[in-house]
Amino acid sequence: MRHGKSGRKLNRNSSARLALFRAQATALLREGRIQTTLPKAKELKGFVDSLITTAKGGTLHHRRQIMQDIHDKAVVVKLFDEIAPRMAERQGGYTRVLKIGVRRGDSATVALIELV
Repeated sequence: MRHGKSGRKLNRNSSARLALFRAQATALLREGRIQTTLPKAKELKGFVDSLITTAKGGTLHHRRQIMQDIHDKAVVVKLFDEIAPRMAERQGGYTRVLKIGVRRGDSATVALIELV
């Protein structure tokens, strides 16, 4: 039974799932919005929100913690210098997931995830 096990597996093992979230989080923080499937967007929301909450601390320790997940230095600098100060007064909910429609090839529900 699956009691108390939260989160979606997304047909991947844990290392592939973590790599997916790291890549999509990097793209989202770089671009401001990305288009993906709805289940991936819903899982990415919590991942990115925790990164932004950590970045709001602003210390060197927090920067090193973020660098474990985001390997692009330019994106980390943007996160600490632009995104985290902009979200300073917010108590969470840094991202928004909007349904776009369905993908033509496989009828997967497509969503847009963006920074608020």
